[in-house]
Amino acid sequence: MFTLNQLTGFVAVAEEQHFGRAAQRLRMTQPPLTRQIQQLEKELKVQLFDRTSRTVRLTPAGRAFLQDARRLLHEAENAALSVRRVTLGQAGIIRIGFTATSAYGVLGGLLATVREHLPRVEVVLHELVTRDQAERLSGGSLDLGLARPPAARPELESRLFRSEPLLAALPDGHPLASGTEPLELGEFHGADVVMYSPTEARYFHELLVTAFGRTGVQPTYVQHVSQIHTALALVQVGLGSALVPATAARLHFEGVHFRPLQLPEPDPVELHLVWRRANDNPALHALLDLL
Repeated sequence: MFTLNQLTGFVAVAEEQHFGRAAQRLRMTQPPLTRQIQQLEKELKVQLFDRTSRTVRLTPAGRAFLQDARRLLHEAENAALSVRRVTLGQAGIIRIGFTATSAYGVLGGLLATVREHLPRVEVVLHELVTRDQAERLSGGSLDLGLARPPAARPELESRLFRSEPLLAALPDGHPLASGTEPLELGEFHGADVVMYSPTEARYFHELLVTAFGRTGVQPTYVQHVSQIHTALALVQVGLGSALVPATAARLHFEGVHFRPLQLPEPDPVELHLVWRRANDNPALHALLDLL
């Protein structure tokens, strides 16, 4: 089989129509270049050039082969460039898991960063709760998670990506719905509140239980839900109020009013970047550096 060096030599001679000039262009002497062409012709079992003492011209077979030789050299160059880009994290695939609420305000910015700085990296998205993200990250089927803390697995690493406040979501006609100043948690003592599931929405459940417990507030939990948009839907029909992350206000449920909360910690809702320590995907580490 012919080599890339032989193809490079053939293209140079074809374009220069002279062995000496082609050799100078390739920064080599003429005899090795002549041997390359002879070996290429032997391999192909055709004559590529008509040679005289003064001229070098392509044969019909040579003219046909020139197009293929240029294409092969171009593909080889692209292949080398592609593998270098993958090694540098500038190309490849990155599989990202995200929670539903992170799609409201965070995911778009992350994807814009990839498009701007890593345009040859393909992003594959998976909407998953934090528990399922951890399972897939540990198993290697996910590269990066946008998840709620903590990443309580020794094989996983995480860092804070964004924090945001909690808002009170209140239905039409609720006595607290019309104000704009921050509400104290004491306003919810004995009030009907849509709560989060302790198993399927553990992070938000523990966040609210801790906040209410510190202030001695005891709401009446009318339902336990796993998703924030479900909580807002129940608020919309008047079942009760709910405490939701600020990004949930972007869902624009008609008839649901949002008011800020006065809390000891102003931005208690955390979203973390999570990945497997042993993950050697260069695109992952390039994205982590950008973020």
